[in-house]
Amino acid sequence: MTARIVVLGGHEFRSRSAERAIVRHLLELTRVENPRVCLLPTASGDPQQSITEFYSVLDRFDCRPSHVSLFRMEREWVNLRDHLLEQDLIYAAGGSMLNLVAIWRAHGLAEIMREAWEKGILLAGQSAGAMCWFEQGITMSAGDPRAAEGLGLLPGTLCVHYARDPGRRACLLREVQGGLPAGYGIDDGAGLLFEGTRPVEAFAGRRGSRVVKVEKGAEKAKEMELHPIPLRPELAPTDDWAISEMREHRRAKVGTGTGRRR
Repeated sequence: MTARIVVLGGHEFRSRSAERAIVRHLLELTRVENPRVCLLPTASGDPQQSITEFYSVLDRFDCRPSHVSLFRMEREWVNLRDHLLEQDLIYAAGGSMLNLVAIWRAHGLAEIMREAWEKGILLAGQSAGAMCWFEQGITMSAGDPRAAEGLGLLPGTLCVHYARDPGRRACLLREVQGGLPAGYGIDDGAGLLFEGTRPVEAFAGRRGSRVVKVEKGAEKAKEMELHPIPLRPELAPTDDWAISEMREHRRAKVGTGTGRRR
């Protein structure tokens, strides 16, 4: 199996067409019918709202969603290795990259994620959940943008929210010119697929969202814009009684801490 990772500059589980188009693309990349998808919302402290929004969107697709809350393990215990290694897609949400990496290492997830990656499970994430796979990420976890160490599955440096946050962009350009490993800047709504450690596909759910390669130059860092494949819009879902009933049932289960062991 090919080791693959998808990194997203910014993405939320919302009803907007561009956000759903990215979800559909991730599910298609698993190459599995009815794939098992696990959310890890660690970077933002496992907020209940984010978990509920994840299920609200994923329940519209042909997949089997679950989540793992490391902040609620005393009430929602799960065998982390067994559960994660049976997934087809593991999605790391955004938040604090420093906290994400530290907490994952404390729970042994750094080793589990490498095992999942080498096994061919598709790893993905947005913002902090994208930067964590690289050697370095440009994080705002401590206030001002600065480079922070990731898990190192992918070489180089990643900067997210590239157009939206000029401070991060300036930091990446400065740090790469100063000797930080070359890397990428990714806008919200865009993503980059890696096979092994090689980038093979840039894509965008939003018109105008960019993926930029950044390398050291003679006097200042060079930005080379890639050409992302535009994803086809995802049509608005139509409600029917069966889907609505399933969503309400799922929300009730999530609220009691039993909705993610499937």
